[in-house]
Amino acid sequence: MRLEKCRKLLQHFQVRRVSDVIWTDEKIFTIEPLPNRQNQRQLLSKDDSMSPKRRLAHNRLFPKSVMVWAGITATGKTPLVFIERNVKINSEVYQKIVLMDNLLPWVTQHFAGGPFILQQDWAPSHGSRSTLAVLEAHFPGFLDKDLWPASSPDLNPMDFSVWGMLEGKIAGKVFATVDDLKAALEVAWASIDDGYLRRTVNSVKKRLRACVKARGSNFEILL
Repeated sequence: MRLEKCRKLLQHFQVRRVSDVIWTDEKIFTIEPLPNRQNQRQLLSKDDSMSPKRRLAHNRLFPKSVMVWAGITATGKTPLVFIERNVKINSEVYQKIVLMDNLLPWVTQHFAGGPFILQQDWAPSHGSRSTLAVLEAHFPGFLDKDLWPASSPDLNPMDFSVWGMLEGKIAGKVFATVDDLKAALEVAWASIDDGYLRRTVNSVKKRLRACVKARGSNFEILL
Protein backbone atom coordinates (compact mmCIF):
# COMPACT_ATOMS: atom_id res chain seq x y z
CA MET A 1 0.00 0.00 0.00
CA ARG A 2 2.76 2.47 0.96
CA LEU A 3 4.76 1.55 -2.13
CA GLU A 4 1.75 2.11 -4.36
CA LYS A 5 0.99 5.49 -2.79
CA CYS A 6 4.60 6.64 -3.11
CA ARG A 7 4.43 5.84 -6.81
CA LYS A 8 1.15 7.76 -7.09
CA LEU A 9 2.66 10.76 -5.33
CA LEU A 10 5.65 10.82 -7.67
CA GLN A 11 3.23 10.83 -10.61
CA HIS A 12 1.18 13.54 -8.90
CA PHE A 13 4.26 15.71 -8.52
CA GLN A 14 5.00 15.47 -12.22
CA VAL A 15 1.87 17.57 -12.72
CA ARG A 16 1.74 19.54 -9.47
CA ARG A 17 4.68 21.21 -7.73
CA VAL A 18 5.93 19.79 -4.45
CA SER A 19 6.76 23.38 -3.51
CA ASP A 20 3.03 24.18 -3.44
CA VAL A 21 2.29 21.61 -0.73
CA ILE A 22 1.51 22.79 2.79
CA TRP A 23 3.04 20.05 4.95
CA THR A 24 1.31 19.93 8.34
CA ASP A 25 1.51 18.02 11.60
CA GLU A 26 0.93 18.23 15.36
CA LYS A 27 3.36 17.66 18.20
CA ILE A 28 3.25 17.86 21.99
CA PHE A 29 5.89 20.02 23.70
CA THR A 30 6.44 19.98 27.48
CA ILE A 31 7.77 22.67 29.82
CA GLU A 32 10.63 20.36 30.84
CA PRO A 33 13.01 18.17 28.85
CA LEU A 34 11.78 14.62 28.37
CA PRO A 35 12.79 12.44 31.33
CA ASN A 36 15.47 9.81 31.08
CA ARG A 37 17.09 7.58 33.64
CA GLN A 38 20.31 9.56 33.78
CA ASN A 39 18.91 13.00 34.56
CA GLN A 40 16.42 11.60 37.08
CA ARG A 41 19.04 9.76 39.14
CA GLN A 42 20.19 11.22 42.45
CA LEU A 43 22.37 10.18 45.38
CA LEU A 44 20.73 10.26 48.82
CA SER A 45 22.50 10.17 52.13
CA LYS A 46 21.10 8.09 54.95
CA ASP A 47 19.85 11.19 56.78
CA ASP A 48 18.05 12.87 53.91
CA SER A 49 16.76 9.82 52.04
CA MET A 50 13.19 10.68 53.04
CA SER A 51 13.47 14.40 52.25
CA PRO A 52 10.81 15.47 49.71
CA LYS A 53 13.22 17.96 48.15
CA ARG A 54 15.90 15.37 47.66
CA ARG A 55 13.45 12.91 46.21
CA LEU A 56 12.19 15.41 43.68
CA ALA A 57 13.80 14.46 40.37
CA HIS A 58 14.75 17.14 37.88
CA ASN A 59 11.86 16.19 35.63
CA ARG A 60 8.31 15.98 36.90
CA LEU A 61 6.49 12.76 36.09
CA PHE A 62 3.75 14.54 34.18
CA PRO A 63 5.04 17.97 33.10
CA LYS A 64 2.63 20.55 31.75
CA SER A 65 2.43 20.53 27.99
CA VAL A 66 0.81 22.05 24.94
CA MET A 67 -0.13 20.60 21.57
CA VAL A 68 1.32 22.54 18.64
CA TRP A 69 -0.02 22.41 15.09
CA ALA A 70 2.03 23.93 12.28
CA GLY A 71 2.81 23.67 8.60
CA ILE A 72 5.45 24.69 6.08
CA THR A 73 5.81 25.14 2.36
CA ALA A 74 8.95 25.74 0.32
CA THR A 75 8.24 29.46 0.57
CA GLY A 76 6.90 30.04 4.05
CA LYS A 77 5.47 28.71 7.27
CA THR A 78 2.06 28.90 8.90
CA PRO A 79 1.48 30.40 12.33
CA LEU A 80 1.98 28.07 15.24
CA VAL A 81 -1.40 26.98 16.58
CA PHE A 82 -1.43 26.11 20.28
CA ILE A 83 -4.07 23.72 21.58
CA GLU A 84 -4.23 23.39 25.34
CA ARG A 85 -3.72 20.05 27.02
CA ASN A 86 -7.32 19.71 28.20
CA VAL A 87 -8.78 20.34 24.74
CA LYS A 88 -9.62 17.26 22.70
CA ILE A 89 -8.91 17.74 19.00
CA ASN A 90 -12.20 16.55 17.61
CA SER A 91 -13.58 17.48 14.20
CA GLU A 92 -15.11 20.72 15.44
CA VAL A 93 -11.90 21.92 17.09
CA TYR A 94 -9.76 20.96 14.09
CA GLN A 95 -12.07 22.69 11.65
CA LYS A 96 -12.49 25.90 13.63
CA ILE A 97 -9.20 26.48 15.44
CA VAL A 98 -6.81 24.99 12.88
CA LEU A 99 -8.40 25.18 9.44
CA MET A 100 -10.71 28.19 9.52
CA ASP A 101 -9.22 30.49 12.18
CA ASN A 102 -5.55 30.01 11.30
CA LEU A 103 -4.76 28.09 8.13
CA LEU A 104 -7.31 29.66 5.78
CA PRO A 105 -6.31 33.29 6.51
CA TRP A 106 -2.65 32.37 6.09
CA VAL A 107 -3.30 30.52 2.80
CA THR A 108 -5.32 33.46 1.48
CA GLN A 109 -2.48 35.88 2.17
CA HIS A 110 0.47 33.65 1.32
CA PHE A 111 -0.75 32.14 -1.95
CA ALA A 112 -2.85 35.14 -3.02
CA GLY A 113 -5.17 33.03 -5.14
CA GLY A 114 -2.41 30.81 -6.52
CA PRO A 115 -2.40 27.01 -6.38
CA PHE A 116 -1.66 25.13 -3.19
CA ILE A 117 -2.05 21.57 -1.89
CA LEU A 118 -2.82 20.70 1.72
CA GLN A 119 -1.19 17.65 3.25
CA GLN A 120 -2.44 16.29 6.57
CA ASP A 121 -2.45 12.97 8.34
CA TRP A 122 -5.72 11.11 8.48
CA ALA A 123 -6.54 11.14 12.17
CA PRO A 124 -10.28 10.67 12.78
CA SER A 125 -10.88 14.41 13.23
CA HIS A 126 -9.08 15.10 9.93
CA GLY A 127 -11.08 12.62 7.89
CA SER A 128 -14.60 12.95 9.28
CA ARG A 129 -17.45 13.74 6.92
CA SER A 130 -17.81 17.29 8.24
CA THR A 131 -14.05 17.96 7.97
CA LEU A 132 -14.00 16.63 4.41
CA ALA A 133 -16.75 19.11 3.55
CA VAL A 134 -14.61 21.96 4.91
CA LEU A 135 -11.56 20.72 3.00
CA GLU A 136 -13.46 20.43 -0.26
CA ALA A 137 -14.92 23.92 0.16
CA HIS A 138 -11.78 25.80 1.21
CA PHE A 139 -8.76 23.58 0.49
CA PRO A 140 -9.52 21.84 -2.82
CA GLY A 141 -6.81 19.58 -4.17
CA PHE A 142 -5.75 18.31 -0.74
CA LEU A 143 -3.82 15.05 -0.65
CA ASP A 144 -6.54 12.51 0.10
CA LYS A 145 -6.24 9.04 1.60
CA ASP A 146 -5.65 7.51 -1.81
CA LEU A 147 -2.46 9.54 -2.16
CA TRP A 148 -0.98 10.03 1.29
CA PRO A 149 0.48 6.85 2.85
CA ALA A 150 -0.43 6.21 6.47
CA SER A 151 2.27 6.06 9.15
CA SER A 152 4.88 7.82 7.02
CA PRO A 153 6.68 10.40 9.17
CA ASP A 154 9.75 9.81 7.01
CA LEU A 155 7.92 11.48 4.11
CA ASN A 156 6.56 14.53 5.93
CA PRO A 157 9.07 17.39 6.34
CA MET A 158 7.43 18.37 9.62
CA ASP A 159 8.26 14.95 11.03
CA PHE A 160 11.60 14.13 9.47
CA SER A 161 13.11 17.59 9.97
CA VAL A 162 11.13 20.55 11.29
CA TRP A 163 10.01 19.31 14.68
CA GLY A 164 13.51 18.09 15.44
CA MET A 165 14.96 21.47 14.52
CA LEU A 166 12.42 23.23 16.72
CA GLU A 167 13.21 20.91 19.62
CA GLY A 168 16.90 21.57 19.13
CA LYS A 169 16.40 25.32 19.36
CA ILE A 170 14.81 25.03 22.83
CA ALA A 171 16.81 22.01 24.00
CA GLY A 172 17.94 21.92 27.60
CA LYS A 173 15.61 24.70 28.73
CA VAL A 174 13.16 24.26 31.57
CA PHE A 175 10.19 26.62 31.38
CA ALA A 176 8.31 27.88 34.41
CA THR A 177 4.98 28.04 32.61
CA VAL A 178 3.33 26.88 29.41
CA ASP A 179 3.21 30.52 28.31
CA ASP A 180 7.02 30.69 28.61
CA LEU A 181 7.26 27.55 26.47
CA LYS A 182 4.94 29.06 23.86
CA ALA A 183 6.99 32.25 23.71
CA ALA A 184 10.22 30.29 23.20
CA LEU A 185 8.61 28.21 20.45
CA GLU A 186 7.42 31.37 18.69
CA VAL A 187 10.95 32.79 18.73
CA ALA A 188 12.42 29.51 17.47
CA TRP A 189 9.76 29.24 14.75
CA ALA A 190 10.42 32.79 13.54
CA SER A 191 14.13 32.02 13.22
CA ILE A 192 13.61 29.26 10.63
CA ASP A 193 14.74 30.72 7.31
CA ASP A 194 13.39 30.29 3.79
CA GLY A 195 16.52 28.51 2.57
CA TYR A 196 16.00 25.73 5.09
CA LEU A 197 12.32 25.44 4.13
CA ARG A 198 13.16 25.20 0.44
CA ARG A 199 15.85 22.54 0.92
CA THR A 200 13.68 20.49 3.25
CA VAL A 201 10.61 20.49 1.02
CA ASN A 202 12.65 19.81 -2.10
CA SER A 203 14.02 16.65 -0.47
CA VAL A 204 10.55 15.04 -0.44
CA LYS A 205 10.74 13.72 -4.02
CA LYS A 206 14.12 12.16 -3.30
CA ARG A 207 12.57 10.45 -0.29
CA LEU A 208 9.64 9.21 -2.35
CA ARG A 209 12.02 7.71 -4.92
CA ALA A 210 14.02 6.06 -2.13
CA CYS A 211 10.81 4.67 -0.64
CA VAL A 212 9.90 3.14 -4.00
CA LYS A 213 13.40 1.68 -4.32
CA ALA A 214 13.01 0.15 -0.84
CA ARG A 215 9.64 -1.30 -1.85
CA GLY A 216 7.87 0.78 0.79
CA SER A 217 10.15 -0.27 3.64
CA ASN A 218 12.57 1.85 5.65
CA PHE A 219 14.60 3.79 3.12
CA GLU A 220 16.65 6.37 5.02
CA ILE A 221 19.82 4.30 4.65
CA LEU A 222 19.47 4.94 0.89
CA LEU A 223 19.51 8.73 1.20
